[in-house]
Amino acid sequence: MGRAYQNRKESMAKTAAAKTKVYSKYGREIYMSAKSGGPDPQANLSLRGLIERAKKDQVPTHVIEKAIDKAKGGAGEDYSAARYEGYGPGNCMVIVDCLTDNPNRTFGDVRLAFTKTKCKIGTPGAVSHMFDHSAIFAFKGDDEETVLEALMEADVDVTDIENEDGLITVFTPNTEYAKARQALVDAIDGVDFDVDEIQFLPKTTTPVEGDDIPMFEKFLDMLNELDDVQNVFHNAELPEQ
Repeated sequence: MGRAYQNRKESMAKTAAAKTKVYSKYGREIYMSAKSGGPDPQANLSLRGLIERAKKDQVPTHVIEKAIDKAKGGAGEDYSAARYEGYGPGNCMVIVDCLTDNPNRTFGDVRLAFTKTKCKIGTPGAVSHMFDHSAIFAFKGDDEETVLEALMEADVDVTDIENEDGLITVFTPNTEYAKARQALVDAIDGVDFDVDEIQFLPKTTTPVEGDDIPMFEKFLDMLNELDDVQNVFHNAELPEQ
């Protein structure tokens, strides 16, 4: 689990740099979270986690507040989640998560990114079974036994827990996100999450080499330039620089 997460972090470094519209992506996600789960971060744990993550990514407070105010108003855009799966350069597996107000447009845009880079978009479920849909929390600490005990007492289904270089990383199924987060906040006074998110972690990796590398980079860039794309997950393993 941990190795897959490390590979994911390293291979997503370029993707993160390519997110030129990070404010609008966060704004859209915060709006949807506040609209569906309520605008109070104390009562809506998903929203609280999103806000903390946005602040760490240096999203201005006014962007966050505007998204929440829009949700309070009840008007505004009506976004829906859309997920696309397929095979990227080098036959790596790819999942693209979107929030869209026009599914036809979004599908056309995502499909174009696949076809322009000689990739193949698949049907729902084509590759997601080869990923673990996980909630991940990482924070400074060295007593994973106490952390695990607190999670078990809260009846959280823990997939894995690691302690490396003073950083504890907890993996749970995505459905356990809110319960796990609350248990950690209750058990660890003033916990500051380095990682607090839900991801698709690949069960296996696919080496991407040679001419497929620049094509893979172009593929990610095309996807991340789309306003509707929130996250791109993949199992590509690139050569170390």
